[in-house]
Amino acid sequence: MKIKQFEDKNLSHYSYAILSETSGEMVLIDPARIPEPYQQYAKAEGASIIGVIETHPHADFVSCHLQLQQQAGVKIYASKLLDPGYSYTAFDEGDVLEFGDVKLTSMNTPGHSPDSISIVLSHDGEDKAVFTGDTLFIGDCGRPDLREMGEDLTLKRDHLARQMYHSLRDKLMHLGDQVVVYPAHGAGSLCGKALSDSSSSTIGNEKLSNWSLQDMSEKAFITALTADQPFVPQYFPYNVALNKSGAPNWRESLSKVLVGETIDNKAAADRLDLQVLVIDTRPAAVYKKQHLKNSINLMDGLKFETWLGTLVAPGDRFYLAAADEDALKQLMERITKIGYEPFLLQAFVLLYGDESSDQLNLEEFEANPSAYTIVDVRNESEREDSPVFEGSIQIPLPALSSRLKEIPTVKPIVVHCAGGYRSAAGSSMLAHRLSPKVFDLSDHINKYIGSH
Repeated sequence: MKIKQFEDKNLSHYSYAILSETSGEMVLIDPARIPEPYQQYAKAEGASIIGVIETHPHADFVSCHLQLQQQAGVKIYASKLLDPGYSYTAFDEGDVLEFGDVKLTSMNTPGHSPDSISIVLSHDGEDKAVFTGDTLFIGDCGRPDLREMGEDLTLKRDHLARQMYHSLRDKLMHLGDQVVVYPAHGAGSLCGKALSDSSSSTIGNEKLSNWSLQDMSEKAFITALTADQPFVPQYFPYNVALNKSGAPNWRESLSKVLVGETIDNKAAADRLDLQVLVIDTRPAAVYKKQHLKNSINLMDGLKFETWLGTLVAPGDRFYLAAADEDALKQLMERITKIGYEPFLLQAFVLLYGDESSDQLNLEEFEANPSAYTIVDVRNESEREDSPVFEGSIQIPLPALSSRLKEIPTVKPIVVHCAGGYRSAAGSSMLAHRLSPKVFDLSDHINKYIGSH
């Protein structure tokens, strides 16, 4: 028996392949949108993929479960509470999937979502591992506020937080201390707020160190879990719905996107629709020298997918601009991981721009920062942990476009974050919407972080 963990660092996502070497069969748990890595692993092991288990309909990435079913007849297992739009096998409390010498048993563990399940792996008659989805993380547990839509009270955060309290204590904590914990996410995921960098742990270790498994009342747990959760990107509800219906073949869907000619002159740029937002992924220094109107500098970086789905609402059309063909191809594939390829009007390499960004005179700014309106686009918790400029206006990047009226326009504006990535996006957003000059403090913020 083998357990293979796959990691997508950009989405802080872990998925799994469980192989029974005696039967040459493999089951996947919470796979990503692109199935080729799992198929290649199965081929290398001389195995066939016979099943996919969805611990719940994920909010932060799209799964390939429907594609595998349509291509190879792979069975999909999920809780009946999910009520998906595809054929599946209900896999709820006590249900068992056996293949070769591997036994997988389902436990209903609601809390992150009402339809969440955890999967206990037994081998040679002994519990070896548990795949906890977004219920139990290393150092944390799943947030309960991602399903608050409509009037269904069973989806409200307090109700789900109460369910989480009991899922942890009545189900997962009853497993043996030696059982290995394999979650669906690690540090950096917005599905929790205090995830560890570790990719696995044990029930015993989590009982000792995970705050959510400590002795506390139900009321105290609910208060702690619902407090200070991070923002919810716009794409999360869309991904939940897409995973419940099943996403189409990613290659076929991406092939419908128009890859346009390189934009390297004014005539080529003029053929674009100026009302459509341009997501310009080039480095900030390149963007500032020349870029197109109505563009946001969302650089090709570690959390590109998350920020794209945060700043662009599902259904809004956009252009994708990259520095070269290789970067463009990779970014287009990454966009499919959150199911945004249908909204991509055109993708192109960009070597031209009819606008440039204002350049901040650092000496003048350092000498008199009060002469500027300083906008801090970090999250509230970051500002509390490390305040920088007294009197600055704190508007987290996800809320920036909806809170423009809070920014005074009588002085030049300087935008900063914690390292330069978000301030590049934020300053480019403001530059097209506000009348004063807008400057990006960029990575020069490193000089100030921690010094105030």
